[in-house]
Amino acid sequence: MCKVLKVSESGYYRWLKKGSKPRSWQLLLVEINKIFAEHPDNDNYGVERVKTALGLRGIKASKSKIYRAMKAGGLIHRCRKSHGITKADTETQDRENLIKRDFSADKPLSKLLTDITEVTCSDGKLYVSAILNCFNGEILALEMRDNMKKRALYRDTLKQLKSKYGDISGAIFHSDRGCQYTSYAFKAQLSKYGLFQSLSGTAHCFDNARMESFFSTLKKEKIYRIPTYKMTRNEVKTIIFRYIFGYYNTQRVNSFTPNGLPPVAYRIASNGNLIAT
Repeated sequence: MCKVLKVSESGYYRWLKKGSKPRSWQLLLVEINKIFAEHPDNDNYGVERVKTALGLRGIKASKSKIYRAMKAGGLIHRCRKSHGITKADTETQDRENLIKRDFSADKPLSKLLTDITEVTCSDGKLYVSAILNCFNGEILALEMRDNMKKRALYRDTLKQLKSKYGDISGAIFHSDRGCQYTSYAFKAQLSKYGLFQSLSGTAHCFDNARMESFFSTLKKEKIYRIPTYKMTRNEVKTIIFRYIFGYYNTQRVNSFTPNGLPPVAYRIASNGNLIAT
C-alpha cells in the first residue's frame, strides 16, 4: 500500500500514530464549548471575547487558532446590527461636553452615562432607559415603559439611581441632546441631586459611544435573537431585566475591564465601594 501511495513506511506509521490523537484545535474547541455551556448567552461570544475568556482560565491561544476552532465547531455567528433612536435638540448645540469621549473613571459613580432605546413588541413599542457606570461598565439603574414621551421614564431612571445608591452628588451625568434630557424638569432634577450635566454634540453618536455600545450588545446578543414582535411588553421586560442583572453585570466577559472581568467582579476586585442602600 505504501508503494501505491508513494510514501515511506515510517511516514505512514507516523501519520497513523498522530491521526489517533486529537489535534490541538480540537482540544481548544472542547474548552470553548465549556465556556459556551456556562450560560446560554455566552454563545454570543466572538473570537476576541472567547480569547479573553480562555485567558481567564489560564489558556493561551492566538485569535487565528481560536477562529479556526470556532469555525470548525460551527460557532462563528453572523454580525447583527442595532438601530438607535437618538434625536437631537438644536437649541442646546453649544452646551459643553464634559466627557469629551473619555469614558474612563478611577472610581465608581464619578462618570455616568444614559440613553433610551426601543424594542418592538406584539402590543406596541417598549422603551428602555438605563444608566451605566463608567468605572466598570455596570448598569446601575433600569426603567422600561410603553411611552418614551412620558417624563417619568428618564426621570424615574435617575430617581431609581438615587434611591439605590444614596449620595451621587459630584458625578458627571452624560447623555445625548434629546429633548427629554435638555428639558427644564430634567435639569432641575440633576441639580437637586448635585450632578453635573454633560451632553453629546449634535449628531455625534461617538460622544456617547460606550452607552451606545451597551444597547448594541443588548440587541445583538438578546433582542434580535428572539421574536419580540410576537411577545408582550411584560415578557420582553422580564427577558431584558434577567439579561442585564443576571448575566451582563455579573457573568459576561467585559472588554472594558482589565482581564475581561464582569462589571461586578471587577468592582469587587478593585474594592469599589458601591453598595446599594
